[in-house]
Amino acid sequence: MTSHSNNLVGLITRARYVLLDFDGPICRLFAGHAADHVSRELVRWLEKQGADGLLTDAEQRATDPWDVLRAVDRRHPSGELVVELEERLTQEELLAACSAEPTPYADGVVRAWAAKGVGLAVTTNNSPAATRKYLGLRGLETCFGIHVHGRTSDLSRLKPHPDCLERALAGLDADPSEALMIGDAPSDLEAASSSGVRFVGYVRNPRKREALLTAGADPECLVSSMAEVLTVLGR
Repeated sequence: MTSHSNNLVGLITRARYVLLDFDGPICRLFAGHAADHVSRELVRWLEKQGADGLLTDAEQRATDPWDVLRAVDRRHPSGELVVELEERLTQEELLAACSAEPTPYADGVVRAWAAKGVGLAVTTNNSPAATRKYLGLRGLETCFGIHVHGRTSDLSRLKPHPDCLERALAGLDADPSEALMIGDAPSDLEAASSSGVRFVGYVRNPRKREALLTAGADPECLVSSMAEVLTVLGR
C-alpha cells in the first residue's frame, strides 16, 4: 500500500462523522437543467425589475447562477430584491433536482457510511429544499435525517464561511477532530479548515484538481472517483 493510499484510508476509516457537499460529491445538480439557462432566467428577471444595471456586462453573461446572485447581494445586500432572486434560484434548483445526475458510486458511499453508524450531514450552498428533494428521489433521506444544512437568507454565510459546517457539527454533536468533509471546491476546503475538519477533495476533472491544489489541498487526499472511497469502506 502506498503512502498516498495509507493517508487516504486513514481519513476515511477513522471518521465518525462525515459532511458532504451536495453539488459534486453527491450529484451534478444542473446536469439536466442547465446552469447557464438558470443564469439567463435570473438576468431576464432582473431586467424586468429594471435592476439589470446592478450587473456588469460580464455578470450579465455569467453561466453560473451563483455569480448573478452574489453580484446582486454585494451591491444590494439583504434587500427584497436579493430575497426574491434567491427564491427564484431555489425554484430553479428544485426543478433541477428532478433531473440531477447522481455522482457515480456516491449513493453506495452514503449507504456504506450510514450502515457503519457514521453520522452524516450535507453541507451545501444550495437550497436545503432542493437537496432534500434529490435525496428523497434517491432513497437517501434516511441516511441524513434532519442533517441537511444549506443556504439561508444570509448570503454572507455561504461557504467559504464555515456556517453550514458549524451547524452540521452542532446538530450531530460532533467533535471537529472526528469529522471529515468531502467537497470539490476551494470554498469547501476553506470552510473545512476554518471548522477544524479534515478534508478529502473529489476532483472529477483536471480543472477541479488544479483548483483544489492551488488552494492548498493535500494531493494525497484527492480522489477522482467516489469509487475510491467506496473501495476503502468495503475493506
